[in-house]
Amino acid sequence: MSTKNFNISNKVIWLSSLVLGLLMAVPKIAERPFNLYETVVNCSVTALFALFVWYYNIYTLPKYTHRDIAKGFSVTRLIISLVTGIGVMFLLALLQQELIANLDFGPNMLMIEVRGVLVNVTFYMFIHFLYQNYLHQKVSIELERTKMDNLAAQYELLKQQVNPHFLFNSLNTLKYMVESNDRHSVDFILKLSDFYRFTLESRKCDLIPVSEELNTLEAYIFLQKARFEDGLDISINIDKALYASSMPPFTLQLLIENCIKHNIVSLEKPLKVRIYSDNRFIIVENRIQLKRTKEASAGVGLENIKQRYLHLLDKQVIIESGDTNFTIKLPVA
Repeated sequence: MSTKNFNISNKVIWLSSLVLGLLMAVPKIAERPFNLYETVVNCSVTALFALFVWYYNIYTLPKYTHRDIAKGFSVTRLIISLVTGIGVMFLLALLQQELIANLDFGPNMLMIEVRGVLVNVTFYMFIHFLYQNYLHQKVSIELERTKMDNLAAQYELLKQQVNPHFLFNSLNTLKYMVESNDRHSVDFILKLSDFYRFTLESRKCDLIPVSEELNTLEAYIFLQKARFEDGLDISINIDKALYASSMPPFTLQLLIENCIKHNIVSLEKPLKVRIYSDNRFIIVENRIQLKRTKEASAGVGLENIKQRYLHLLDKQVIIESGDTNFTIKLPVA
């Protein structure tokens, strides 16, 4: 039998029901003279009832959510199970009375019903104990899997943050600026320093305020603008009411990096990116102008962000791809 992979062997169910029937028939076996027919009927009635209790309680196991597990078994369901069991036991008692006509129905009926209640309560408690234990183990496994997924996502994030291509391009840009006596060289060095300082500070956090994320993004955009100049057009318009909200660190930076990686960025064809807010969403939208030759990609950028939002905020990232624009909606906490 199974309820969402919860299993109790049919062999255990039938064997335990037969053993219980034999145990309840011991008084009949000890009687003198010994009546085999009555003993078999008595044993069969108990075994049949035990089978019913097993299968009834397994099939009616509740589909618990994670919140329900801590509550334990339900008293209401126990009462329903007892009432149902009493009804079934009454029918079995009638059957026993038909098979063994010389029994005194009143005392015999009371004895069978008491036996049924005891069997029902014992089996109910046992089955639900096993089921609760199974669910706790399942939740523990899911938590461990979530931790592993989160660690993997953080590892991928760290690899992307310390992107050797980004550092190489930044140093090349800095070299060009110094050689050409660009007056923004010092600002570039400071922004590069700020960006990696933000990286070291924020990578220890699961969530950071939107205001801190924007500070990191500002430093990143400055570095990219120094490289692409007017070929990169990024506008930011986020409601200040969202600044205290939380989001996974480096989300916006990774999305901008993703835009630059997959789209043409040039003075002849500037890449336009809008970052703005709408209710409880921060939206990143870029015009689609894909490169003819695609860069090598592991395909973990967007998946990384989706997994972190799912694990850390229990919210879904919305991705919309149209003919002209690519839009990502990030929920904020």
